[in-house]
Amino acid sequence: MKVESVDRTTLLVDFLNEVLWLADVHGEIFHDVKFAELTETGLTAELRGSRTESFGSDIKAVTYHEAEVTRNERGAWETMLVLDI
Repeated sequence: MKVESVDRTTLLVDFLNEVLWLADVHGEIFHDVKFAELTETGLTAELRGSRTESFGSDIKAVTYHEAEVTRNERGAWETMLVLDI
């Protein structure tokens, strides 16, 4: 999977929405991701998952509302995401 966006926050939301779409289309849950490339505005990743009969709850989308990827005082990346269910 390859995703490109304008900044790191948009990249995260776009990536998660792509994962959500793939999970829905293929009926899979993903338990592993390997990033071959990860920059401020792009990524290339390989997802590994397994088939599932159903999901516990339906998530329609990851929204941009209140999303902002920042570094905290310890230097770790963090964000808050709002899901459309």
